[in-house]
Amino acid sequence: MGTCRCLSNHALAERKAASTERGKTLTFARRCATLPQLKQTWPQLTRVHSQVLQDVLHRLQHAFDNFFRRLNAGQNPGYPRFRGNGWYDSFTYRRWGNGATLERGRLVLSNIGAVRIVRDRPLQGTPKTCTIGRKADGWYAHIACKVPGAPVPPTGEAVGVDVGLERFATLSDGTQIANPRLYRAAERKLRRAQRRLARRVKGSNRRRKARVLLEKAHLKVQRARLDFAHKTARALVNAYDQIVVEKLNIKGMVRNHPLAKSINDAGWGLFMNVLRAKAARAGRVVREINPAGTSQTCAQRGEHVPKRLAVRWHSCP
Repeated sequence: MGTCRCLSNHALAERKAASTERGKTLTFARRCATLPQLKQTWPQLTRVHSQVLQDVLHRLQHAFDNFFRRLNAGQNPGYPRFRGNGWYDSFTYRRWGNGATLERGRLVLSNIGAVRIVRDRPLQGTPKTCTIGRKADGWYAHIACKVPGAPVPPTGEAVGVDVGLERFATLSDGTQIANPRLYRAAERKLRRAQRRLARRVKGSNRRRKARVLLEKAHLKVQRARLDFAHKTARALVNAYDQIVVEKLNIKGMVRNHPLAKSINDAGWGLFMNVLRAKAARAGRVVREINPAGTSQTCAQRGEHVPKRLAVRWHSCP
């Protein structure tokens, strides 16, 4: 992990220098071509599989692609940054069977060895990549597999989904989904863990332990939110052929400071991403509509009835 972090910082420094001093761009292909020569002067790289090193350069290229895409779109993106100690938490074997494989219930990683692994489910489809990630409670192997679609029998039903804060979602048939408010429920525990970390001396072993406890508390909330998103999306995909949602500008909405914490706690963006993925695999359709004026127009007659946001009752003349 440390070698990957150093290589990422080295490649970023070279690309930055080439751009500012010589006006040239070091692309992913050119950087990969220099890896054999770099290994001769940097023997530590020979201890890492070649695909892992290529993935480090691929991630850096992806970061620059996103940077220039946002820059051309008129946004204000941040320039790719150097990674400090502890800010590089995963590495990837880009081709399953060449560097990473399963043998006799163990995960065999090139230049690392056979590692005991606890599998939460059997592999489905064709394994493609393997990513080793570090989290607060241990190391995880994420094996991405190519699986065929699993169409769900059609129901002939369609539904509109309106997400909110008082209730997580209200369906067009009147069904309401409660908002679990996972961060609010764990806020007291998180606050205590944060204060414990702030009291520790920087660089001490006790501060490291306090940081791990804080990370575990946040990880528990994150996993609970992901579990809720999966279960809610699965229920909608099983019940409806067509699901209509609002195309929300969540980044703009969180600028409202009194509601920012509640909006982030609801996890609308995560839910939408999970819903699209499950719908695509099940053969369902998810449509996004522009929410502008949807609360001003009568659903029965189409009459435009202006009202303030605080007005919660629609009365059509």
